[in-house]
Amino acid sequence: MVESSSRGGSSPTSDAAEADASFKDGVLTTPDIRIEITKHKLIPVGKKGNEYGEKPVIAFWYKTTNVSGQKVDPTTGILLTIRAYQDNNPNAENELQVGSLPDDKYLDTQTEEIKKGGTVENAVAFELDDVKTPVDLVASTDLGTTEIGKVTYQLK
Repeated sequence: MVESSSRGGSSPTSDAAEADASFKDGVLTTPDIRIEITKHKLIPVGKKGNEYGEKPVIAFWYKTTNVSGQKVDPTTGILLTIRAYQDNNPNAENELQVGSLPDDKYLDTQTEEIKKGGTVENAVAFELDDVKTPVDLVASTDLGTTEIGKVTYQLK
């Protein structure tokens, strides 16, 4: 199950980018890139895609499209715009750490620059603190300062 929400918030430097940006139903759209999450999966420690990890991970497969022609690769594109959280601490935000690449087929393409109008597939994993609490992906265009949307992923 995937749940989407967005909330306002503004700062003088982010108003223009935020107005043209959204994150709904697993699709992040900004003036520069479009990231579409195509699937997600819980991968236990030691299983394919998490062979060397010490924690279970949630892996996301996605497509990144270069909309504006700005220099972007699929890994940098997602890491600069999306953060992952598990809301399992009553006192503090619990941002998840990025794990190892969960799909070997992207080893040679994960940092290739995407041409304007081009789309490249990739995957990313985040280390989980538990395997029950849903994961919130929170998007921003200003390194996490202003939230433009949130999508919640149930662990499966």
